[in-house]
Amino acid sequence: MADTTEYNVRKIRQQFPMLHQKMHGKPFIYLDSAATAQKPASVIDTMNRFYSEQYATVHRAVYDFASQATDRHHAVRNRVKKFLNAAFPEEIVFTKGTTDGINLVAQSFSKAFIEKGDEILISVMEHHSNIVPWQMVCKERGAVLKFIPISDRGELIFEEFEKLLTEKTKLVSIAHISNSTGTINPVEEIIKRAHARGAKVLIDGAQSAPHFPVDVQKLGVDFYVFSGHKAYGPTGIGVLYGKKSLLEKMPPYQGGGDMIEEVALEGSTYQHPPMRFEAGTPPIAEVMGLGEAIDYIEMIGRDKIAAWEQDLLEYATQKMQGVRGLKIMGTAPHKAAIISFQIKDLHPLDMGTLLDLRGIAVRTGHLCAQPTLKHFGVGQIARASFALYNTREEIDLFVEALEEVSLLLRPTLSY
Repeated sequence: MADTTEYNVRKIRQQFPMLHQKMHGKPFIYLDSAATAQKPASVIDTMNRFYSEQYATVHRAVYDFASQATDRHHAVRNRVKKFLNAAFPEEIVFTKGTTDGINLVAQSFSKAFIEKGDEILISVMEHHSNIVPWQMVCKERGAVLKFIPISDRGELIFEEFEKLLTEKTKLVSIAHISNSTGTINPVEEIIKRAHARGAKVLIDGAQSAPHFPVDVQKLGVDFYVFSGHKAYGPTGIGVLYGKKSLLEKMPPYQGGGDMIEEVALEGSTYQHPPMRFEAGTPPIAEVMGLGEAIDYIEMIGRDKIAAWEQDLLEYATQKMQGVRGLKIMGTAPHKAAIISFQIKDLHPLDMGTLLDLRGIAVRTGHLCAQPTLKHFGVGQIARASFALYNTREEIDLFVEALEEVSLLLRPTLSY
């Protein structure tokens, strides 16, 4: 088990208002942070204070509140730069979330670099947001989309990745952590091998950025995306990191205010990155909330968060394996705090419904990862995911509820 002696989860839980609520009259046990994380009071207060005491637009006016808002907005970009260890603040593009960031790269990078017959390489374990945009691009550009297969443990088959990687590969787009199996992919080696073939790499960091340290310069990655709402921040805001040299060669994929240098009826010129990719009035309050969420994560420490969540993963895995008929999907030795599971002959929706009545929130369905589930021969599944505010006691109650639900749904079930 990881060393968590200095981790004060009780104090942390006090800072999350939603964790003090009840659901169906039961204490609320939230085990769905892989979908979206709860928010600390400091994030909520920051956004409320901005709306009630500091609100003004950014980049567009010289009056005092507008100037202050612009300064705060720029300050958050610098905080994200430090959070990811980017080389320049200009490498940080604010998006609506991970999905928006991937679509931005898909549309813009493809216009600059993808031609007919080129290849894009992704894996079978990707979230739909890292599949569908590339399908669309390949159809539009006449490119070829290839898929890295996965093993029965939920790991990339690295030998097959090396075979699929050719001189035609222009981009490799891979999840840092699978949202369905929790597998932590060997992204450092993937980036190294892809670069050796001249390909660029995008890493989907939706499940990694909030949970352990990420250093984009050390990784050498070309693009890295994550969502604010999974990082204890608000919805509607995300981050695209892109190497400055690449962003400067990529055209804007949306037009409007703030992304232009000059507009004439005959044509327009565009700002340098990141502004050319941020058309329209930005989500100002959401940017402020993201900045506060990053400060909150850093205050606790990502190394401490990673150790705590690893402890929860190991404890929950051990406890859940004692539930009769329960099978875990994704058993890679390097995993994040995500456990997808089935119980023999029980439908995930039925389990999720009965857990809900006991105050326990888990994810059920296809997890936006239908190709992954198809590999494992299932159409729907249940998922428990843990975060910095979860406890072993919650896991104990969850496992007790699973056993109770199993008996209620199948009282005569034999194994």
